[in-house]
Amino acid sequence: MSVLMVTFNTISKPGLVLSGIGVLCTILGCDSGYSKSPNPDAPPPRSVAYQGRPSIGSFAPDFRLMDLHGRAVSLSDYQGKVVLLNFWATWCGPCRIEMPAMEALYRSTQSKGLEIIAISVDQQGTAVTRPFQEAMGLSFPILHDEDYQVGLTYGARTLPMTFAIDRRGVIRQLVFGARDWNSPEGRRGIAEVLQELIQEPSQRM
Repeated sequence: MSVLMVTFNTISKPGLVLSGIGVLCTILGCDSGYSKSPNPDAPPPRSVAYQGRPSIGSFAPDFRLMDLHGRAVSLSDYQGKVVLLNFWATWCGPCRIEMPAMEALYRSTQSKGLEIIAISVDQQGTAVTRPFQEAMGLSFPILHDEDYQVGLTYGARTLPMTFAIDRRGVIRQLVFGARDWNSPEGRRGIAEVLQELIQEPSQRM
């Protein structure tokens, strides 16, 4: 199985609109685009100012973005859930390829505590994401990061890019490129986070 990703040619400075987007599809080995914390029990470092991409084992930066219905949504709204945070765009081929598998994972695993947040970097916002969501039959939340401020905070310089965040808000896994989330391998990584976190309260007693 291979991983696909799209790379930005240029990314504007903070405060400016993303410009000059070029598409470069790169095929990588699945494992080479997948990372996870070597020590999930280690206390994560806290930092107010995030420089570059937040690392595995650190707290995921909070954010506040609008969804398809014009409602403000924050990462902190999902406290206590395992969150799969996905950066994507409608024009990104690999992003479109992995969406059906993400939906299948979401439908079968949401009851176990998994949430998926798909952050679109499309500058057209709902004008393009709403038709895409309807055509794909996606039920997980789609948020909009038109000025790419959250994308820059997370260092998402390739698309798609996905962060697996545990119930404490700690980044546990990072996936570069598209993944078949409905495959045994894709589900295994998420199951590890869900199972560990389910066991965590009893371990503290």
